[in-house]
Amino acid sequence: MPPLSARIFAFGVAPALATEDSYTRPPRIDGLLAMTGPSVTADPGCLPVRGDLAHIKLAGLYFVPHYAVPMPRRIAPGAVLRVMSRADADPIRELPAGEIFNVLDIAGNWAWGQLGEDGHVGYVALDALEAQD
Repeated sequence: MPPLSARIFAFGVAPALATEDSYTRPPRIDGLLAMTGPSVTADPGCLPVRGDLAHIKLAGLYFVPHYAVPMPRRIAPGAVLRVMSRADADPIRELPAGEIFNVLDIAGNWAWGQLGEDGHVGYVALDALEAQD
């Protein structure tokens, strides 16, 4: 990171900004939620986080405008997890019938969420999900 030429803000007596960043800071400081360095980018398809929304379990680890509590739904036979909310989008995998899909967002006829608690993340057609018993 290049050295900073001047302070960005000056509110009275303030410590000088660091001129280097080692990128080794922890993603979370216990008891404190603060911007402590560069954001960590999640690998798409592995963690339930995107630019505008994340699973509530990731609060404090990933900074997004909204966190969602999952709505568990049972997967119907033939359900396919896709990279985008379109029928012609690339499939990620076929989902196992009867398993739980944790819905985090619904837009139109598509749900975005995660297979189980730590499975793949993507979009599923709403008609391929059923209310849990």
